[in-house]
Amino acid sequence: MQALVVDAKWQPKDEYPITECEVEKQRANIGSLVWKDPVFEVRDVPMPIIGHDEILIKVKRCGICGSDTHLYETSEDGYVIFSGPVKLPCVIGHEYSGIVVEKGKSVQLFNVGDKVAAESIYWCGICTACRSGNLNQCEHVELTGVTTDGAMAEYARAKERHCWSINAFSENYDDEEAFEIGALIEPVGCAYNGIFIGGGGFKPGANVAIYGVGPIGLAAVALTKLAGANKIIAFDVSNERLAIAKKLGADYVYNIDNLKKDGVLPSYVVLKLTAGGGADINIEAAGAANFTIPEMEHSMAVNGKIIYLGRAETVAPILLNTFVSGANSIVGVRGHSGYGIYNNIIRLMASKRLDLRDVITSHFDLSDVLGAIKKSTDRKDGKILVRF
Repeated sequence: MQALVVDAKWQPKDEYPITECEVEKQRANIGSLVWKDPVFEVRDVPMPIIGHDEILIKVKRCGICGSDTHLYETSEDGYVIFSGPVKLPCVIGHEYSGIVVEKGKSVQLFNVGDKVAAESIYWCGICTACRSGNLNQCEHVELTGVTTDGAMAEYARAKERHCWSINAFSENYDDEEAFEIGALIEPVGCAYNGIFIGGGGFKPGANVAIYGVGPIGLAAVALTKLAGANKIIAFDVSNERLAIAKKLGADYVYNIDNLKKDGVLPSYVVLKLTAGGGADINIEAAGAANFTIPEMEHSMAVNGKIIYLGRAETVAPILLNTFVSGANSIVGVRGHSGYGIYNNIIRLMASKRLDLRDVITSHFDLSDVLGAIKKSTDRKDGKILVRF
């Protein structure tokens, strides 16, 4: 079958304290400090062979994620930008939907012909973190398309416990639309996890500031609107993405670059729009913490929260007195597994209460998937989908 495979040179930086386990598994804990000169190639790979507890999925749609872009882009010295765990070579792609074409003998929840979407956090279910309910912090986690083969391919395999039926989408969408929105569940789940699980949710009427409206930030706009936010203030450097944020319910959108030209800081904007009260919920989905976190700190409401969803190898200055005086908090969140996240998102999407079709802005076929990856570096699209 055809698949998009990424490979690179294993060349740990001198200052990186590589562990024996990393060397043995050729799995870097911080990809951006180990993998150099990535190469992306569409090539023939063996068909996946499923186990007794797995299903074989004919992929219909697969989204380009920021992590895919960060494997494609490199620093000045040639290292990938993605700072999470990476094992190469690997078939990339982890935001996908498709049809079950084969099931293992132990599989009970799915049948051939079912429409499905899969989690990208492959949790083991038996470590202390998993057994304590913290699936996204699994001690033996594999990340689809980053540390284990993903779904930018004609077929993908997944364990039954990581998959969810999206047959309910057929009630309000045609088949093609069902697969389109099915591929959005994964990034939407990251935003849902950050806002309602890790971040503990918020009371209707809260003011929300969102920094970065890529796919996860756009999902945050839609979710906070649906949950009853009073004012949603969105910041980005892309006018195209800000226009989508406006469609999804953002009350105010601002281009950071334009603000800089006028000598205006985002924190000033937030305070002005909230009559000095500040934002109750601050969402970092830009991966630019060294700039965004101080701005959030200066414009938080009393009992305000910073929800950190962006991932970047960076350091951000924080004045801790602000958090003490304002009873504020900051929480880092990864993933989308557990806590009813997928189930609830599927319900909301199936009923059209959460309609995110406007997020999808570009389509590519597998034959031009390298063009899709390259286009993602423009950071103007909402979500780029590859069709199979």
